Amino acid sequence: MTEHEEESNHSSSALYPLKRHWTWWYLNDERSKSWEDRLKKVYTFSTVPEFWALYDAIRPPSGLNPMCDYNVFRDDIQPMWEVPENANGGRWLIAVDRSKQDMVDAIWLEILMALVGEQFGKDMESICGLVCNVRGKGSKISVWTKDCNDDETNLRIGVVLKEKLMAASKDLTKPLFDVIRYEDHDSCQKKTSSLVKAKLSLHSAENPEKPMGSL
Repeated sequence: MTEHEEESNHSSSALYPLKRHWTWWYLNDERSKSWEDRLKKVYTFSTVPEFWALYDAIRPPSGLNPMCDYNVFRDDIQPMWEVPENANGGRWLIAVDRSKQDMVDAIWLEILMALVGEQFGKDMESICGLVCNVRGKGSKISVWTKDCNDDETNLRIGVVLKEKLMAASKDLTKPLFDVIRYEDHDSCQKKTSSLVKAKLSLHSAENPEKPMGSL
C-alpha cells in the first residue's frame, strides 16, 4: 500500500467515526475448556468502515456451530453477567426456532446496525451490548441493558427494537419475530426451567393475547 493510499484510508475512517467504540467477542464450542477460555476478543471498532470490514470478513451467526456465541459490547464492557455494568441488568430476548434459522442473520444485522448507529437515542447509555447464542434447538438474540428495574427506559428500548424489526420485515411474508420478551439476568441465572417470566413483552401481531406488562 502506498503512502497516499494509507492517508486516504485514514481520512475515510476519520470521516465516519462512531460515537463510541464496540468490541466483538466470540465464544467457541470447545466445551472441554472453561467458559473464560472459550471467550475470545475478535476486534474493537470505532468507525463505520471498520465495522463493515469486520462484518464482511467473518461468518454470520448462521455459519457458527451450535454452542457458539457472538457478543458485541460497547465501551470495554465484558459480555458477562458478573461485571458491574451487567450485574443488575436484563435483556430483550428474541428466540428463533430451529426451523427459522435463516432469519437469525437478518435479525442480528438489523439490531447491530441500530446499535452502532445510535438509533436508540438517549437510551443508548442504558444499553450494554448485543448477544447471539447459537444452539441446536434454536438460536437466541438479545439486547442487554444495565438496569432491569428501569421499566420506562427498557420499554422505550423495546419499542425501538420492535419498530426496527417490523420495518425490516415489510417485504417478507411474515415478521422476523412473534414476540420479544424482557427478562432480568438474575432470574435467567436462577431459572429451574427453560422459561423465565417476562417483565415486559412486545408482539409483532396487532392484537395478540397479552400477558401483564406487554404491548
